[in-house]
Amino acid sequence: MRFIRSIFLLLFIGCVLGCSNPKNQQALILYLGAEPSILNPLLAIDSASSSVNSYIYNGLLTVDDKMNLIPDLAESYSINDAGTVIRFKLRSNVRWHDGKPFTAADVMFTFDKIADLKTQTVRRSDYIIDNKPVEFVVINPYEIEVRSPRPFAPLLTHLTMGIIPKHIYEHEDINQSKYNRQPIGTGPFKLRAWESSQYVLLNRNEDYFGDKPKLKKILLKIIPDSNTALLAFERDEIYSSSIPPKEFPRFSSNPQYQSFRFYDMMYTYMGFNLKHEFFKLPQVRQAIAMAIDKDTLVNGVLRGYGKTAHLPMSPVAWSYPKQSFFYPYDVNAAKKLLQEQGFVLNPKTGALQKNGRDFRFKLITNKGNKDREKVAELIQHQLKTLGIDVSIQLMEWSSFISLLNAKKDPKEFDAVILGWGLGLDPDLFSVWHSSQYPHGFNFIGYKNLEVDALLSQGRQTMKRDERRIIYSKLYNIIAQDVPYVFLYYPESLLSFSSRVKGLSAVGPTGLLNPIENIYMNADD
Repeated sequence: MRFIRSIFLLLFIGCVLGCSNPKNQQALILYLGAEPSILNPLLAIDSASSSVNSYIYNGLLTVDDKMNLIPDLAESYSINDAGTVIRFKLRSNVRWHDGKPFTAADVMFTFDKIADLKTQTVRRSDYIIDNKPVEFVVINPYEIEVRSPRPFAPLLTHLTMGIIPKHIYEHEDINQSKYNRQPIGTGPFKLRAWESSQYVLLNRNEDYFGDKPKLKKILLKIIPDSNTALLAFERDEIYSSSIPPKEFPRFSSNPQYQSFRFYDMMYTYMGFNLKHEFFKLPQVRQAIAMAIDKDTLVNGVLRGYGKTAHLPMSPVAWSYPKQSFFYPYDVNAAKKLLQEQGFVLNPKTGALQKNGRDFRFKLITNKGNKDREKVAELIQHQLKTLGIDVSIQLMEWSSFISLLNAKKDPKEFDAVILGWGLGLDPDLFSVWHSSQYPHGFNFIGYKNLEVDALLSQGRQTMKRDERRIIYSKLYNIIAQDVPYVFLYYPESLLSFSSRVKGLSAVGPTGLLNPIENIYMNADD
């Protein structure tokens, strides 16, 4: 039965792309590294879902390829002198994918839903300043005011949030609605089909309010394993792939491909569950940080395509400080720190112990990400020199994310290797503020009152130079606390088929920005 079903799926994909030669159709075939969890921008927390949502939904504003905020569903906007009121004039020619008109009521409904405590969203803190919510007030069907109780520096960036249709969700339980798998947006593409573990297929929105996309279809194949995705790319089954560092010279020298390398707004880290008996102690976390040779990770796993990381921000960001605190690689100092905390080495077993208990923990990461798997193995080997027993568990993406985001205290993991993609604004409230545990992105349970205060101050300060000072202090306090071991800033290594045209300039916003410009050259 599985074989017959697979044949049916292949035939279906072939026909929806064009029952003639698919390469002659305006269809872009990409891959997703995981199964999307939910196609609702208010509820999505994973990159696969966010990637699909970006084609289906629009925000009031969007980000161009030069990292500028520009109007999207908004036609224009103005800000009062105090910086507390933003008035948006909305486009009057926008329709939802089901043909209903888009109005200011949809905008107000979206942000009211985020504010609703019944909505299972991690976005709520993005619209609260000084413990007071931002208000969205309809002026008329095509004008809306966003009123903040005080100046709120990241607010414009947060207004890139995808808007959902009131007429679809107003009579639905948003957390359980069938429309979370059958989305209705305003974006340049509509959902045609979503076959779990197989693909997501999008059709062009023929009534799109902006420039009509040149592509007719986007097929997103779900390929959790990066090696399998690379093979599919070489077989011309998908038209883009991330490239393992060891393979990048081969692809970049081949004219059949368009290859790119650049630093993105992201970093990779090992995060501690701070409710764990041993990880509660900052000296233990410091010792582990000093026992991990980050240069080995960058040179061995990334083949030099990256930099060692020390702070919770990318060096690409304007807020990244000129000087940063870090713990140097020093195994002897790490051993001394652990001894000072009462840990002793069992001479018979070689295990590090405290109060008769072996120091062991489980390190989890997502299955299919080969770089993270290799990093986990290297960390396991390096910490063994301290007598720490690290076991590794590779998890399917959906189970992995569910574990980290479970509404539990304490959460059921010891340590995790993961990465953060960062936004335009340096606001990190949702990741580091103590109020965001256990129901937000602060799933490690970090709490530092000085950091909480700086996070709030950074949001309320409008001048960039002043914010830079605040965030420099904030980053360095976090670095000293070591809730994460910041591992590295990877270079993004990507290749596209030479047939894919209209790519944007290399940079953190990606090469498909805007997607409306992308087209396929069938002659190559």
